[in-house]
Amino acid sequence: MSDAHQRLIGPRRSILHADLDAFYASVEVLDDPSLRDRPVIVGGARGERGVVSAASYEARRFGVHSAMPIRTAERLCPTGVFLPGRPDRYRQLSEQVMGIFRSYTPLVEPISLDEAFLDVTGSAAAFGDGEAIARQIKSRVLDEAGLVVSVGVASNKLCAKVASDLRKPNALVVVPPGEEAAFLAPLPVSRLWGVGPKAQQALRDFGVQRIGDLAALSEATLQRRFGQHGGELARRAQGIDPSRLVPSQAPKSIGHEHTFEHDVVDGRFLEATLLDLAESVATRLRRHHMAAGAVQLKLRYEGFETLTRQAPLPHQTRDSEPLYAAAVELLRRTLVPGRAVRLVGLTAINLADAQQLTLFDGVDRDERLSASIDSVRERFGENAITRARLLTDRPRRRFDFGERPNKAGPARDAEDA
Repeated sequence: MSDAHQRLIGPRRSILHADLDAFYASVEVLDDPSLRDRPVIVGGARGERGVVSAASYEARRFGVHSAMPIRTAERLCPTGVFLPGRPDRYRQLSEQVMGIFRSYTPLVEPISLDEAFLDVTGSAAAFGDGEAIARQIKSRVLDEAGLVVSVGVASNKLCAKVASDLRKPNALVVVPPGEEAAFLAPLPVSRLWGVGPKAQQALRDFGVQRIGDLAALSEATLQRRFGQHGGELARRAQGIDPSRLVPSQAPKSIGHEHTFEHDVVDGRFLEATLLDLAESVATRLRRHHMAAGAVQLKLRYEGFETLTRQAPLPHQTRDSEPLYAAAVELLRRTLVPGRAVRLVGLTAINLADAQQLTLFDGVDRDERLSASIDSVRERFGENAITRARLLTDRPRRRFDFGERPNKAGPARDAEDA
């Protein structure tokens, strides 16, 4: 990295990217050791119509990967152990691991339940350099949480992320300061943030296969082909990433979705499902001390055609009734009579800090009631208390990825790469 580039990004930092290996599947093995060395697939039971949310490394050897239909995974891996998933348990262990991260630095940026960036620049005096801290974290996560974490250490987020992904599972890869471009050069260009399939095809026209090939092109050439994005690609290929770490990002949206075992045409059953989803979303809004300003409805018909519709709420809320009412209104306007629905989802969007809520008539009372319900569920389980409308034909809840935080770098599945 040139002196000019170093002056551009300021003092050299020590950044870690920590990523729990095959997190959801690893938790299942942790809690049931009989699953060790077996292909574990999380997302739904055998024969169901959901999608894979996580696969152990044993399952990946059969070609199973996240976002794959469960039935496809079953054909590829007939000996697989198929599990529906336990989001509350995953969240519990995620919070424990994030607590370990924060014991080394307050500058922790969670990217999802299973990964985070850490800026440990100011922690060297107490704990050692980035590599020493990474080794301590790996040891503590294994000893205290029973999980394996891969860690990349570099002077910026880009190189730390690439490093942690490079030798999974149980990776520890250090990119020495000043060697960022050399580290990236032999890697496929697809490793870079912002280089998707279309960009890869365009870069092949320039003979670019590896990051080093991209770094050899002038910034002017890339800008002519890709516009402003071309300049960003040129800098990333040189290992330059000035992006700052943003601690404890709040989620941009909170949602749940439900995949039906059999396609549904009964509108009343869909509305009951939305009520169940609204209850779950509202509970999680309160857990995050957030309030929603709008609702998004997701419908997937037979044949996988997917529609999304959204509508504003009368005021910011974290109560289930306004969420449900808005979602039902969207459903009634969107649903095609007689057409079968495969999946329905409800997402709270336009989130704000709940402490800024204006107390409308009845809101204070509803808040107290919701807090009491949350307390019961936290102590005795999610199904310990429910609405009477859901006691008949209550839809069976399926696993959902949960919060969708702001992410640094490209979009990725909930499971690690």
